[in-house]
Amino acid sequence: MENSRLETKVGLFVLIVLVLLGVLMVQFSKGTSLFRSTYQLKLHTENVGGLKQKSAVMLAGVPVGSIKQIQLSPDGKVVTILLKIYRDYPIYTNATFAIESAGFLGDQFVSITPATNTLAMPDSAKFADGAEVDCQKPFNIQQVARDAAGFIQRIDETAKKLDASVTDLRAQVLNAGTLANFGTSITNLKLFTEQALGTLKNINGIVETNRAQVSLAVSNAVLFSEGLTRLAASAQTLLDTNGTTISVAAKNIAEATETFKNLAADLQAGKGLAGKVLQNPELATNFQVIAANLAVTTSNLNRIGLWGILWSHKPAITNNTVPINSPRSTRK
Repeated sequence: MENSRLETKVGLFVLIVLVLLGVLMVQFSKGTSLFRSTYQLKLHTENVGGLKQKSAVMLAGVPVGSIKQIQLSPDGKVVTILLKIYRDYPIYTNATFAIESAGFLGDQFVSITPATNTLAMPDSAKFADGAEVDCQKPFNIQQVARDAAGFIQRIDETAKKLDASVTDLRAQVLNAGTLANFGTSITNLKLFTEQALGTLKNINGIVETNRAQVSLAVSNAVLFSEGLTRLAASAQTLLDTNGTTISVAAKNIAEATETFKNLAADLQAGKGLAGKVLQNPELATNFQVIAANLAVTTSNLNRIGLWGILWSHKPAITNNTVPINSPRSTRK
């Protein structure tokens, strides 16, 4: 009887020890302790990926707590993560939270990246118990794979379009007719080049044959250009030397032109003696008579000469009639 009781007590003790060891192993494997004081933080994010309850919380790569609970909002747009952080590790408000993976395909955890120069920050800048923080969503390799698949599909479509363009280019441009025309163009270009080379040879022969004449023409052109240069220099010197005189002469010419212009205007308006003569009809008629008499006199001079007029035996004309409106008709 006593042996059975002893066995029962030993079995119970072993069971309790095993349970405690299991609980302690689970707690220590998740980075938490039953005897350490903690405070809570609430993280809000759009997606938690493969994050699970009891996952670790890392501050600069050091375990500082664990995930207590993961809650989805009623509308399904926001996920709230409750963190249990050891009070030994205060977190400042300028720290950033992100969901990362241990390795490429390892377990996911919450990573806290502290800001720089936290030593100079006051205690009021630390997160209090129950504070709410925004968290970056995890890197989704499946989404990246889908995006890469779409990108590869677009590349494939672009390659197909490029292949179709090359096919059209071959059909429209690189066909037999176009290639034949291109070959004809090349042949014509070759013939034109040969003709151009022959023409250049002929020109070279002409230049070689008439080298002396070409040299003489070039020398004459050089001498002519030098003469023009000297003439321009002389003209420039003349202008520099007689600049004042030329300016005065130009000014005098301008003044004379203005004077003649005023004189012509006065004559046209009948001002002055000449203007009155031109504007008086009687004087104009007298000038016409005088001009007619001068014409007769010059005609006689041309016909019989001066001595013929002076020593002529013919009786002189004694016609004393005076033309109308002549100056002598006014005498009494």
